Amino acid sequence: MQSFWQRAEAAPERLALVRPDGRQLTAGALAADVNRLVYGLRARRLADGDVIATLLPNDAPAVTTLLAAMQAGWHHTAINTHLTAPEVAYLLRDSGARAFVTDARFADVAGEAAELAGVPADGRIAVGDLSGFVPFERVLSGQPTERPTNRLAGQFMQYTAGTTGHPKAVRREIPAIDADALVSALAFNLERYDVTPGGDDVHLVTSPLYHMAPLAFAYFSLHFGHAVVLMQRFDPERTLALIEAHRVTTTHMVPTQFHRLIRLPEDVRRRYDLSSLRNVMHAAAPCPVALKRSIIDWWGPVIYEYYGATEGGGTMVRAQEWLERPGTVGRAWPGAEVRILDDEGRELPAGEIGTVYMKLLMDFAYKGDPEKTQASRRDGFFTAGDVGLLDRDGYLFLKDRKVDMIISGGVNVYPAEVEAVLLEHPDVADVAVFGIPHAEWGEEVKAVIEVAPGAAGDPSIRARLLAWCRERLAGYKCPRSIDLAQALPRDENGKLYKRKLRDPYWTGRSEAI
Repeated sequence: MQSFWQRAEAAPERLALVRPDGRQLTAGALAADVNRLVYGLRARRLADGDVIATLLPNDAPAVTTLLAAMQAGWHHTAINTHLTAPEVAYLLRDSGARAFVTDARFADVAGEAAELAGVPADGRIAVGDLSGFVPFERVLSGQPTERPTNRLAGQFMQYTAGTTGHPKAVRREIPAIDADALVSALAFNLERYDVTPGGDDVHLVTSPLYHMAPLAFAYFSLHFGHAVVLMQRFDPERTLALIEAHRVTTTHMVPTQFHRLIRLPEDVRRRYDLSSLRNVMHAAAPCPVALKRSIIDWWGPVIYEYYGATEGGGTMVRAQEWLERPGTVGRAWPGAEVRILDDEGRELPAGEIGTVYMKLLMDFAYKGDPEKTQASRRDGFFTAGDVGLLDRDGYLFLKDRKVDMIISGGVNVYPAEVEAVLLEHPDVADVAVFGIPHAEWGEEVKAVIEVAPGAAGDPSIRARLLAWCRERLAGYKCPRSIDLAQALPRDENGKLYKRKLRDPYWTGRSEAI
């Protein structure tokens, strides 16, 4: 299969990127910027195996930097733009970033973080005017637009939670292989979802590119020769408008985005032509059965769910299979394998709940955390800490994150199950369920609800929601109390920061997790 760089040379006028403000870049123009950046960073002494970290919004420089790293043999670390300066500094320092590319809109955080981390002065680069940083355009200025020599495949190096409380990098060695060759070897990353190279496909990025999934799907879409449309941030109606305007065929979403789309007024949902959609991939959190069924009813059988992690994966299920087995996240994709193990590492039979382990396909280590690396491994398999079961046909059903599981009176309660029931209530816009201390049971079930517009002033809402749960769940699963919140703490990708809600209840207690 041809890579982005090869396709750009063969068809430079082909549309490659649509920026959030609507400006467009051809493949030739994007490739020229990518090549210039490689030369410019090599002139600043970046060498094979170095790390380039980014603190960037969804826009052309984020894509340019990614493609440069992936043909120059560098590790690419994308940093969450909502982090504080000390948090960014930790990632810069821990990764050993030789270059740090940011945007002037993050001036206060980026400047302080670079100083705290000791990023070399010639490696500090900014889009826009930022004191102490070299302008991005100056790094590119005067550099050759042709492919650089000594090309080498790069690697993603994303951060995940660590055992010490600090994030840990999922680090893979730089392979001794040409950048184009690695693209061909990894083409299955999109092909497994029935996406094919070439053609008229257009991919829509709805989530921040500092998350691994949106970053990877955009990256491989470019290699498949598909135009990529960037959103600066998710907005449900604008998403529909962009799908119609650009005849979007593929996208990646998370269940929170499905929920916000379904909550649009019916006349708004009917306003847009979504018939171009062919492949909508989703993951990142359990998707309530009723919600996913509604999306399939609206968009048709174009939904592909997968289960994996930054570390690897995984399973996949097409819409029709899912409709036959509602709630599954699929079977192991080709070359993958899934096992369910108990706490002693014994494999469990079909139907029994345990920790989900996936076969290592490409080895990795948590940088600087051999304890976490070892703890996640069993006989060539690794776990992301999720709990689930396999049915007799090998379909995986997730229950929840092990760390989020509530143990009340010795019985396991899976918050995702309770959250799915509450999300079906028309007065609930968002929900978080977690365990809080109970003197007798150890933990009790607590729910925090973001109330849907129009229901916020109703004083009887708690009683109605508790009754709703009692009609649909076993008694021990029902929340013992419900709090109302103006908004739940989520990032732009829909990830819920549940610890911000849960931890205050456990402060000073050894049971806190």
